[in-house]
Amino acid sequence: MDNLVVRTMDISEIQKAIPHRYPFLLIDKVQVIEELKRAVGIKCVSMNEWYFQGHFPGRPVMPGVLIIESLAQTACALFLGRPEYANKIAFFMGIQEAKFRRPVVPGDILELHIEVLKAGGRAGKVKAEAKVGEDTAAETEFTFALVDK
Repeated sequence: MDNLVVRTMDISEIQKAIPHRYPFLLIDKVQVIEELKRAVGIKCVSMNEWYFQGHFPGRPVMPGVLIIESLAQTACALFLGRPEYANKIAFFMGIQEAKFRRPVVPGDILELHIEVLKAGGRAGKVKAEAKVGEDTAAETEFTFALVDK
C-alpha cells in the first residue's frame, strides 16, 4: 500500500459519501492517495458474506461482478466523498476490458486500486485493479456518469 495516504475514510465516512448499504456495501475502508486521482479500497472477505450461500456451496468464490462493484464503490467514495460532489450519485456507463485472474475466497483481503484516467463534472473514467497480496484478482476500466441525487 502507498505511504502517501492523504486521508482514510472509515465505514461511517464511506456511508456518508455513497448510498450503498447492507447487503450491497462491499468496501470496508478507503485510503485516498491523491484527491480525485488515486485511492485504495479495502474489502475483508468473510465466509459470512451473503453471496457465499449459493456461490458456490462447498467452494465459496466471490462473484466477479461483485469484485467489479467493489472497485466501483471505491471510485465512488473517492469522488462522492468530496464536498463538491455531495449531492451527486454515480452510475456505470460502461465496463471495458474486464479480466479475472484469480478467485477471491473467504479470508482474502481485497485491495481495490483506483486510478482516475479522466474526470469531469458529469462523467469520468477509471482504471481499476483488485489485488490479493501481490496477485491481481481482477482488472478493468470503467466509465461512469455523475448525476444529481
